Amino acid sequence: MLTLLAWRNLWRNRSRSFITMASVWCAVVLAVALSSLQKGVFDHLIANVVSFYSGYVQVHHAGYQSEQTLENSFPLTDSVRQAVLSAPGVVHATPRLEAFALVSTGEKTRGCMVAGIEPDGEDRVTHLKSKLVAGAFLHERSTGVLLAEGLAKRLRVGPGDTVVLLGQGYYGSTAAGKYAVEGLLRFGSPALNDQVVFLALATAQHWLDAPDLVTTLVVSPRKPAETESVAAGLRRTLPADFETLSWQEMMPDIREHIQTDTASSAIIKAVLYLLIAFGIFATLLMMLAERQREFGMLVALGMKKIQLARVVLFETIFITITGCLVGIAVSIPLVWWLKEHPIRFSGETAEVYERFGFEAVFPAALSPSIFVNQAVAVFIVGVLLSFYPVIKVLSINPVEAMRS
Repeated sequence: MLTLLAWRNLWRNRSRSFITMASVWCAVVLAVALSSLQKGVFDHLIANVVSFYSGYVQVHHAGYQSEQTLENSFPLTDSVRQAVLSAPGVVHATPRLEAFALVSTGEKTRGCMVAGIEPDGEDRVTHLKSKLVAGAFLHERSTGVLLAEGLAKRLRVGPGDTVVLLGQGYYGSTAAGKYAVEGLLRFGSPALNDQVVFLALATAQHWLDAPDLVTTLVVSPRKPAETESVAAGLRRTLPADFETLSWQEMMPDIREHIQTDTASSAIIKAVLYLLIAFGIFATLLMMLAERQREFGMLVALGMKKIQLARVVLFETIFITITGCLVGIAVSIPLVWWLKEHPIRFSGETAEVYERFGFEAVFPAALSPSIFVNQAVAVFIVGVLLSFYPVIKVLSINPVEAMRS
């Protein structure tokens, strides 16, 4: 009975109810937009820097991470590959032979990182083929190279041109090779876009005089969230002369950046929730002030204060729930639009981000948990604030209230 009375009370003064609901759904939209942008930026950063080159998990010979030389490479046997693929949570694994070298054409020379890859396996793990912007992708018997687009612009070469790679082979001798440029790749990370060269694994092994050797096994977990558990499983499975590292361990600067940004965002969210609380509280005060005479008359006519307090509580809960649901409905298309049309910075702002190795793009993340969590948070704020009018009703003086 009291629940039905509370619901009907909402629509006796629709303007007041709509104003209160509007404060709630605006709060939900603001909280969802902030959280989705934060998660979207982090996901975009990880996708650019992690999933499109380093992978989520890497397996090396022990000591390779601290001293990345060919001396710390290892023979890729069927038993090692099978041990990695059979570990819990592992979906794919692809080998690489990585080395630092000089890439040259004409009078132009640049330092680069050369990676010998299995083209099909690399594409399954890091989706490398999706980064192709010109020319053709490699195949296992390719004798050409793929260049990152930024590096190609610095060298002023394109598909069909020829570059020379100069490095140090496995036995310390000079490794030199002349290769045709088969295609260009565009990476979201400016750092990767200016320094990476890919060869087929067999071609790289021949160039470096390192037959059957690899430096890295890049592992793809079933889900990015399982990265740490997959790395721990591989450490238990593989012999002691191998090391297994997650992307958080390989790139602590990215992890620290995300942790720092998360902490600063928590402060911003706290301020936002404080503003949300003031907005909702102001509408509740307005409702309470307008209904003082009504509350006084109901108590004077015999309605118990506890019953009236329950009605007011139910009204506030109904308004908060309705506002949260409307807020979710409004925020879904907003977040979807921000995901499909991410915020892009240009000019000096973009240059600052690129100087730190980040692409100046801010997409939103369309994750169901964001909508639910923020709606629940605003709902809790609304319910906590609703106890103020309940307390005021319980302490109401009917005579003074009717005179107001």
